Amino acid sequence: MTQLAQRVIEGKLRDMKLSSVTKLGGVALLSAVVLAGCGSKSSQSTSSKQKLNWMTPAAISTMDPSKSTDLYSGQTINATGEGLLRMQKDNKVVPGVAKSYSISKDGKTWTFNLRHSKWSDGSPVTAKDFVFSWQRTVSPKTASQYAYIFDNIQNATKIEAGKLSPSKLGVKADGDYKLIVHLDKPQSYFKFMVSQGYYFPEKKAAVNKYGSGYATNAQKNVYNGPFLLKGWTGTNDTWHLVKNNKYWNAKNIKLKRMNFQAIKDPATALNSYQSKKLDFTTLNGTQVKQYKNDKDYHVYKEASTFYLEMNEKKDPIFKNKDIRRALSLAIDRKQFTNKVLADGSQVPKGYVADGMSQRNGKDFADEAYVKSAVSYNLAQAKKLWAKGLKETGKKNVSLNLLSDDTDTAKRSTEFVQSQLNKLPGLKITNSNVPFKNRLSRSQNGQFDIVISAWIADYPDPSNFLDLFTSNNSYNNGQWKNSAYDALVKKYQTTDSNNESARWNDMVKAEKLIMNDQGIIPLYQQAQSTLMRSKVKGVQFLPTSPQWDWTKASVK
Repeated sequence: MTQLAQRVIEGKLRDMKLSSVTKLGGVALLSAVVLAGCGSKSSQSTSSKQKLNWMTPAAISTMDPSKSTDLYSGQTINATGEGLLRMQKDNKVVPGVAKSYSISKDGKTWTFNLRHSKWSDGSPVTAKDFVFSWQRTVSPKTASQYAYIFDNIQNATKIEAGKLSPSKLGVKADGDYKLIVHLDKPQSYFKFMVSQGYYFPEKKAAVNKYGSGYATNAQKNVYNGPFLLKGWTGTNDTWHLVKNNKYWNAKNIKLKRMNFQAIKDPATALNSYQSKKLDFTTLNGTQVKQYKNDKDYHVYKEASTFYLEMNEKKDPIFKNKDIRRALSLAIDRKQFTNKVLADGSQVPKGYVADGMSQRNGKDFADEAYVKSAVSYNLAQAKKLWAKGLKETGKKNVSLNLLSDDTDTAKRSTEFVQSQLNKLPGLKITNSNVPFKNRLSRSQNGQFDIVISAWIADYPDPSNFLDLFTSNNSYNNGQWKNSAYDALVKKYQTTDSNNESARWNDMVKAEKLIMNDQGIIPLYQQAQSTLMRSKVKGVQFLPTSPQWDWTKASVK
């Protein structure tokens, strides 16, 4: 969840269009005669430098592609695994396990031709590994929060509802190296979806061998990506990646090792960077002021929105629209982003991130903009609050605000608390807990208000909007609106192959959830960072998994 440039939508996306003749495997090899002594020293010197020390704000929670829900686990899954295609910057997809693919004329059948790649144990990665993984994810027994992302594959929704066996999912292996996928409706952005971790292959023998312990530590897993995970016990804050020599494209992976540290405190992280224990770190607002002119300073805008979810099931007061709107209007987002965060994050235009998707030269966030949903007007907030209290028969309300326990999260909850406590009769208390605990409490409905975040998995507004249908597993606050559900269903089905109509459906859906204040957008996140100039080729992706190290090297 993941826990983040201009984007264009669907057919406009400038991706590497793969055909049956698109291949990366046939690279000519050149031979050269070199002096053994000089050659070996140079090679050893270069190899010894290919080590990177990286900071991350939170530890890995799981390495199970079927169960991972957060950004930081997803980054490691993406580094150690690989799907049919691989996401790159500028909304491009490049060959992964699939060396080519084709799409039927009606857009509903996708055929992927797989290369002869291997798992880290030396066994072949086959089409059956994808079939097993996808069936496992949609199975009710797995209870995957990402099962819904497979809904357009034939029979997925019936399987998720327990009405059909997972074996009936519309994906099949035609031999070991051909995978055929049958969709209910055309889905032009399916190429982006199959690049994400939840579509990665899983080896049945490994899942069965480790049972409930599968992917709960580095050893109870098998990998097919550029790197191997080492040193992760399942609970520790340090781990490392090493180059996977069995990866099909290993010859082009330059990094030999990446050391990771999960560091919550920005001062600790910065000290580690200054003492050269880290090659990369994020900065908070105070640190940005000091380092914004440094040659190592970079700021990255994410396709990520932070927002408040209100638990309508636990606290019926949130079913009142005036109450929800009052809470939103009471928050000064300009002060929040400029004074509290001060890290490049910006006032959101709505729920769907700005700069991610365009059509006819206009950004989705601009077209669907509802000013009142992200504006600050304390006087109006107090009026609506008083009206809402009267309508619900309340005089005084005590609510708890849940968030993570990082420095940024603590400052965020303190600011939101101070803003909301200006509403007469409202008392907000804060609970800052470890990231893993916040995820669990959110998913189990153990909160009044929670600061949630979503970073797009792929550059399409639907990846945001799908989350707030009535029965989506990520709809933690249980806001429900039948008109919203109908719009989502319409762009997923009736209008799925009509670009203009589909876009308009999504614009209407965004406007509806914003006008109804189903959630309260707080800010669109940016990352202010320090990365040493000797580090080259690291790719930042505004969408998940955010960081890609397949082209990285250390000079």
